[in-house]
Amino acid sequence: MRLINVKAFLKREELIRKRMRVDPRTKVLEFCDNETTAYAILSHRWIDQEVNYDEMIGLAKMDREERDEIRQREGYQKIFDCCQKAKGDRYEWLWVDTCCIDKGSSAELSEAINSMYLWYENAKVCYAYLHDVPGTIFPITDNDEKYPNSNGWPEWFSRGWTLQEMIAPSDVQFFNRDWQPIGDKRTLAPTLSRITRVPRHILTDGFSSNRPCVAQILSWAAGRTTTRVEDRAYSLLGLLDVNMPMLYGEGKKAFHRLQLEIIRVSNDQSIFAWGAGLFGDHGRAGSILADDPGLFLNCHEMKLIDPSEFIRRLKDDIPEDELALIEDRFGTFPITNRGIQIWMLLRPLDGSDSVFQAWLPCRAYPLDPPVIITLALWKSNYYRYPTSRKRYPTKPSLQFRQVYLRYQKTQHREITFEIDDSTITKSGFIYHGTFPSKHTGNTFTLTSSDPLCVKVYSDVQARCRFAVGFGQYLSQDWIHFVYEKFTSEYSWKAYSRSEYDKMLVRGPEHARSMIEARSQGGRYGRIWVKHICLPGSTWTVRTSCVVWEPSRSCGVKIDPFPYPYNGPDQWVHLDVLGTNDPNCDMRGLMIPDSRSRYTLLVDGVPMEFLLAPKGIKLGDYGYFTAFEDFRCEGNIFADFRSLSSDPDITPRQHKIDKKGHKTDSDYVEATHSDSFSALITLYKPLGLSLPSNHDVNSLLASLSIQLTNKYLVIRVIQCTPSGESIHWARSYRSSTFDPITPLCIIAKPFVWHRNEVADSASVDQSDRQREGSRDRI
Repeated sequence: MRLINVKAFLKREELIRKRMRVDPRTKVLEFCDNETTAYAILSHRWIDQEVNYDEMIGLAKMDREERDEIRQREGYQKIFDCCQKAKGDRYEWLWVDTCCIDKGSSAELSEAINSMYLWYENAKVCYAYLHDVPGTIFPITDNDEKYPNSNGWPEWFSRGWTLQEMIAPSDVQFFNRDWQPIGDKRTLAPTLSRITRVPRHILTDGFSSNRPCVAQILSWAAGRTTTRVEDRAYSLLGLLDVNMPMLYGEGKKAFHRLQLEIIRVSNDQSIFAWGAGLFGDHGRAGSILADDPGLFLNCHEMKLIDPSEFIRRLKDDIPEDELALIEDRFGTFPITNRGIQIWMLLRPLDGSDSVFQAWLPCRAYPLDPPVIITLALWKSNYYRYPTSRKRYPTKPSLQFRQVYLRYQKTQHREITFEIDDSTITKSGFIYHGTFPSKHTGNTFTLTSSDPLCVKVYSDVQARCRFAVGFGQYLSQDWIHFVYEKFTSEYSWKAYSRSEYDKMLVRGPEHARSMIEARSQGGRYGRIWVKHICLPGSTWTVRTSCVVWEPSRSCGVKIDPFPYPYNGPDQWVHLDVLGTNDPNCDMRGLMIPDSRSRYTLLVDGVPMEFLLAPKGIKLGDYGYFTAFEDFRCEGNIFADFRSLSSDPDITPRQHKIDKKGHKTDSDYVEATHSDSFSALITLYKPLGLSLPSNHDVNSLLASLSIQLTNKYLVIRVIQCTPSGESIHWARSYRSSTFDPITPLCIIAKPFVWHRNEVADSASVDQSDRQREGSRDRI
């Protein structure tokens, strides 16, 4: 290690102060052996004006102005005062981390960080300099007014590196900002233990007497901070007796690497006990490793359970012939590319096939039962899984199973749900509220540590209540619907909390069900629909879900219909248009009609069009006859003008790209998907489509009741009249098609859509069957 030569440093400073010549060859920093050299060491809170290695060795060679600037820094004065103190205590050598490490050398920096605990441990004395303590008495009570940014105590107690600097040396002397002594570690041990939660015997005797478990050591660092996020891990190396290379720039990965190094050299399972508490397993779904030392906050009294005692606790749950195997299999858990391979005691949670309580051979407090964490099985690996405030009931069987715990970083993508349940209250249902109550309104975001929100509704007349859960698991969104009859008054809050617990237990299964539903789909965007017939009621509730691209937010619409439903309780999907339109919402989604056959490139994207009837206009709505002719019944633009004084209904224009042998002219060819010879030649075509804006989407929603199952012209191709008539393929010549508006796209707005269980009574049975078969995909 490199140490300050106290005598040489003070001599150089004396010469500089007297304006005398300083020999630039004088060495104030020299390499020494930390095991044979008697040296003092400084522990302090870094400030902005520290002195680094290059400045310390080059001070004598600098011009006066630069040299004086360095000497006037608080960091330089701190080194000078510390050298004065070391000299008075008859120490010839002093180590100060700001200037004794050449941080320009990554190899030297890595060696110093890995050796630092040993350097503090071998020091004869450690000077702990508390720069923000003014008086001569060590603080014995917290004072948030004096120390607002460090939990009411001097900043020294809030820093990551000072934890090992307090524990490692046998003799720690504390000084105030004027370098007046205010106590030592042994006499202040009760107060220091109360501040830091480090046991008193560790402060007085070190780790030699009784080394705590990993979780307890990590808990001491829970409230501490460092300038570099990586140092939260690096500052714990010596305390945990591990070594690893430094990779500044890796961020929180450093703490993950630290935990893996601990696992490689230890069989201490308390490292998995982060976030576990009396009222449940908290944190976030994902890796078995903690993201931050703060998650070990409640582990300050964690202790390992003796293997024989742990096994005795299992004698009523595990067959006797298996008990002998458990102790041996607890001994190792190797790290593989699949996960941490480990034998664990698992008890399935009641009502779930994939969520388990895992018993760990450690306890949070004396005489407590073993710590329990929650794991979820997902794609053959087990992940950490948060549960709610209370313990869930479990199945009676306790399984001793070899599992793979996922330690690799998992994707944590926030998921935003946008809910439209406006028709619920309009239909006479009551909306009660959400659980947790912090999710207000109909737009909320779920995270890996806040994975579920439940909305509660009821039909008082039918005495039926139902809840819709919106969740996410490992960045997979999911929706689940539950319902029941009630016979007496009830608290909707209690009901919502109960359903929240049940849904959370089955969250991985609901997510898996959603993935299976979404594995099927079509050419366009997709919308998933589930129908539920409420018990004792003629109402059917339809829950619809769409994922908007590219934001990946999830739009959900909940609609009640006064029609019974006898179909399957499962998600089905529909192809829709508009999921990648940033201006679109649930009201603007369109179910494409399958009759379109002519292909054009619109804004560079191939689209299929239908031959348009004469007189067709953008915004026309109507129905198809048995002969598949479109019968227009009205136009939404005309309806809109009667409802709004200043509507924004300007159609969007689109470029039609040329292809075929006429690319150098004003003509564009549309080809038939079933026959290349069936061509339509268009003269100067222009594409027009409905705008996807609030005004139009609101109109679609307002017309949804009277226009149930009607179709809408959402896009047309208009041509400029030419000197010659439009060229139709011979087999498709017809006077019923308009050469000015020859092609269109007709679709059904999703908000107008009812499948055959909710069709209007005005549609005859044959039309109903045809409509239903056309809409089922």
